[in-house]
Amino acid sequence: MNGFMTALRSEIFVAKHTFVSKLALIFPALIVLTQNFFSWVADTGNSARNNLISGGSFDEVIASNAYGYFVDSINTGITMLALLMVCIAAHSFSYDRDSGFVRHILIRKVGRTTLILAKFVYLHLLAVTSLTVLLITAYFSTGFFWEYGPVVEDGFELISEEEIIAEIFLGLRLAVIPLPAAIGFGLMTSSIAQTATQALMTALGVTLAVDIFKPSLGAYADYLYARFLPSLVDTSYLSEVSRLVRGYSDVLVDDRILQMNLLIPIPTAIIFLCINLLIIKQRKL
Repeated sequence: MNGFMTALRSEIFVAKHTFVSKLALIFPALIVLTQNFFSWVADTGNSARNNLISGGSFDEVIASNAYGYFVDSINTGITMLALLMVCIAAHSFSYDRDSGFVRHILIRKVGRTTLILAKFVYLHLLAVTSLTVLLITAYFSTGFFWEYGPVVEDGFELISEEEIIAEIFLGLRLAVIPLPAAIGFGLMTSSIAQTATQALMTALGVTLAVDIFKPSLGAYADYLYARFLPSLVDTSYLSEVSRLVRGYSDVLVDDRILQMNLLIPIPTAIIFLCINLLIIKQRKL
């Protein structure tokens, strides 16, 4: 336990003095702020034009509701966060190995397994902190530009705020569950690769390739953690929540997909971590 805390404190100390960790904390939030600002500018122009032409519509009503933009913000932010965490995880161990930092830690009676577990925990602490900053930024920025409330048409409440919030919490939970698998994949790549650059390029390249080709895999994609993680080619449940909270009724929710979302990512993360530990025990550091 002492070795684990020593390794974890070392990771946190290094993170305090590196630009990458600070970037991971604020970059998703900055992207969300920028997205919300430009969305507000575009919606303001479209609303003014539509009012002059037709005098308003249901689309304008839902366009003024902040919940839809809040979900869009979370979706974009988690997409950026996931890519960042894959890159940071892939670069972390391989760079420490190349720079000699790993040998320095091992000299302090920290085992290889303990070192990897401490790094795995640190990466999750970084992801949770960044996600917290992201959620706070998304909530207040969308509330600044738009107004939170139920979806109402012609005085009739289509979706209450309680239902909207429940869907958002479900979508957020399902979107966050695959993050440990993404971190585990990056860390595993870091252990396999020969150099930090090779690890970074491999992890990012494979992640983007899987993201691009997963729609063509059909039902087999349901066994990939990336299927449920918000991404550039988004097939996550959170993308459906964006339409649900806007009042659209043509969204079909497959209970089997939701169950797979709960079952697949965590075992995948454990498998990646176990492979990582096996490689580290056999490699020369």
